[in-house]
Amino acid sequence: MKKQLFLYLAICAMLLASCKGSELVNAPSSKEKREFRGAWIQCVNGQFLGMSTQQMQNTLTQQLDELRSDGVNAIIFQVRPECDALYESTLEPWSRFLTGRQGAAPQPYWDPLKWMVDECHKRGMELHAWINPYRAKTKTTNDLASKHVAIQHPGWVFPYDGQLIMNPAKKECRDFICLVVDDIVARYDIDGLHIDDYFYPYPAAGQSIPDDADFQRDNKGFRDKNDWRRENVNLFIKQLGETIHKRKPWVKFGVSPFGIYRNRRNDPQRGSETAGLQNYDDLYADVLLWVDKGWVDYCVPQLYWQIGHKTADYATLIRWWDAHAANRPLYIGEDIERTVKNADVDNPAINQMPAKFRLHSQMQHVNGTVLWYAKAAADNMGNYGHTLRDAYWKYPALQPLMPFIDDDAPKAPRKLAVVKTHGKNVLFWTAPKGSGWKNGAHQYVVYRFSPNEKTDLSRPDRIVAITPNTFYELTSNQPATYVVTALDRMGNESKGAVKKIKR
Repeated sequence: MKKQLFLYLAICAMLLASCKGSELVNAPSSKEKREFRGAWIQCVNGQFLGMSTQQMQNTLTQQLDELRSDGVNAIIFQVRPECDALYESTLEPWSRFLTGRQGAAPQPYWDPLKWMVDECHKRGMELHAWINPYRAKTKTTNDLASKHVAIQHPGWVFPYDGQLIMNPAKKECRDFICLVVDDIVARYDIDGLHIDDYFYPYPAAGQSIPDDADFQRDNKGFRDKNDWRRENVNLFIKQLGETIHKRKPWVKFGVSPFGIYRNRRNDPQRGSETAGLQNYDDLYADVLLWVDKGWVDYCVPQLYWQIGHKTADYATLIRWWDAHAANRPLYIGEDIERTVKNADVDNPAINQMPAKFRLHSQMQHVNGTVLWYAKAAADNMGNYGHTLRDAYWKYPALQPLMPFIDDDAPKAPRKLAVVKTHGKNVLFWTAPKGSGWKNGAHQYVVYRFSPNEKTDLSRPDRIVAITPNTFYELTSNQPATYVVTALDRMGNESKGAVKKIKR
């Protein structure tokens, strides 16, 4: 128990270290106290190939530590890039992006998803498991394991541009993907289930989707094949969200679509002033329908372009999404490399990071960011990561609320007391009464105020820890007022329990 206590105290100390620093000129507004600050950790780029178990764990540990110091509070971890698994599965084979050969278990054995859940939660971060639902084989994969769905059920997939795609027209495919997701949600303590922008495949010149027979066999009452394709994806999105929430209502279902819904020339009413590929027309993804119907819990459009891009201007698109996708929490997918390599349109001496974050603050409905990709932030490309930790994300943030899932706050922590343990003053408390995902405490927030200061819980600059533990090591013997609140699974915050520390 002593070793565990010291480990938890060390983690708390690291969390504190990431929050220290000089005051900003302007303290964050109360809106910034709740903000989704995510980062995508991908495997399909091959960044883990050739690594031993220990090397991969060391790499991920370094990235998580850096990201936490940068203010990141959620990791979106790719666990199913091509109907395979970066976790222990009886349904699909181990991923070649983990071991180098599809179907080969990692040696020494470990479960990356379980490990990541534990490591993220220790750092006060959420973990969202990211799957690619329809892609069954990437262009660079040559050998499929005997357990792979394309081998087991070849009629479920079709070839396209060097890939294999699970056929969205087939109910068997929808059911199988939902079975895989239900298995993940049931067995792992994830906070979210995330899908990206791959629905029907991105168009390739000279190629067509081989689904004429499916359309003729069951057109679902549609005369237009494009409408029929969109309906196939709509049925899947609705079923997937229901599958997740039936198993665990608190697991958030998020989607990260391509950044353009429709161009105005195709849709004068709801299109944007852009001229690029479209979700609705080219990928058959009616993202606004999913948002408006509440089939997804959050939306992260990938706005990877720069401000001033000729056919997909970032400023135009962030305003468009803010105006059209407000029925569910809206976060913006940011490309770090393009942001730091493009000059500000008004000041060529600096990059576009300040202008983009200024746009974020001006949007009424944008309440978060997801970084593409995590390694670029952890490596501090273009000083992006350190700018986050020193300015934009200097202070911690709680997760945005989702009252459509649950809006009941837990009761406040009890019996706050300071105990001297091994020469250190430690603030202990007792969990509030209440149990279950709606009423039980999942995490705690610790605030520190000076003795005569008003205890204003809207101030993120007074948060010194967000922790799953029921204790916190005090780093100073100076007089202070500590306030501890409880968070439930959905981030609803209790009233604060107060403990004044005197000399």
